[in-house]
Amino acid sequence: MGNLEQKSRKRTRKANIQKAILAGIYGLGILSVALMAPKMTKILKKFEPDFLKNKNKKYSFNRSLSRLKNNRLIIFEKTSKGTFARLTEKGEAKMRQLELRDFKIKKPKHWDGKWRLLIFDVKEERKGLRDKIRRTLIQIGFVRLQDSVWVYPYDCEDLIMFLKADFRIGKDLLYVIADSIENDKVLRQTFNLHL
Repeated sequence: MGNLEQKSRKRTRKANIQKAILAGIYGLGILSVALMAPKMTKILKKFEPDFLKNKNKKYSFNRSLSRLKNNRLIIFEKTSKGTFARLTEKGEAKMRQLELRDFKIKKPKHWDGKWRLLIFDVKEERKGLRDKIRRTLIQIGFVRLQDSVWVYPYDCEDLIMFLKADFRIGKDLLYVIADSIENDKVLRQTFNLHL
């Protein structure tokens, strides 16, 4: 294996360890540092199957904890019961970002004939957020119908609720289920849909 491949694998392993730590803390809210290492091996096995074979697993785990702390994604709190780690606001945002990237919309075998429209109205002062929403929708697979109207053929309500929370836009983002769209032949071809 070449040098570049080894470096790439090492970076991926570090990222997987950090992601597992964030996921563990995110899922439990707060996690005892003393208990974290033994419990994380099960989670890390999911992300990094060869983790348990690594002789330096404790070192890698501790380095990842330090990195997360230095990046202000987690903080440690000392109490009479021990030291606990919890996510900061920045850490929670990072975790939501990771979840969004890994989010997969389940596509049914047969399309139900309904269109899901997403309509958003974000003011000019928040242009950066508007662009971020557009990039996210494109990444998911939405198609632009008009400037701030996007369409998708499958149920994605859970994802939209997640986006509303992540972008903190609530009522500025509307989810609509439509039975038909005028002249939708091009849309059906784009999504490869047959009725």
